[in-house]
Amino acid sequence: MLPDKACAVVFSSTPHPRLLLFRHPLAGVQLVKGSIETGETPAQAALRELAEESGISAATIVDDLGCWDAEHLGQTWSFQLCRASGPLPEQWSHQTLDDHGHVFTFFWAGLEHLPLADCHPVFQRALRFVCATLKTRGHWPGKQG
Repeated sequence: MLPDKACAVVFSSTPHPRLLLFRHPLAGVQLVKGSIETGETPAQAALRELAEESGISAATIVDDLGCWDAEHLGQTWSFQLCRASGPLPEQWSHQTLDDHGHVFTFFWAGLEHLPLADCHPVFQRALRFVCATLKTRGHWPGKQG
């Protein structure tokens, strides 16, 4: 399964694990996601999308969390676990240069209380996949399995 979309999953592995999400002004709560461009690896695309959509330009890939059939527009998503090089604020806004210059509002969400009701169904399924994969890979403290 070759991915055409890359998702940057920024995870805070504190005693209360959290994921970085953002609110799109027209499309609800989402993960950072975008198209993989010609010649890019999924990891390169995830880091590029993270910089473009959030302003986080200093990050590294921690783990390739695998591919997932989004069952949406024929898309296959690659999830890349990322770590920012420095501390990040609790919340911030970033104006994109693409996607019509929208302002995205970023925030941390606890893994046990994700705002699924505020997400499009494809992001609800994506977040469930990410959580299950984080647990399986041992990235979720106290929830390995």
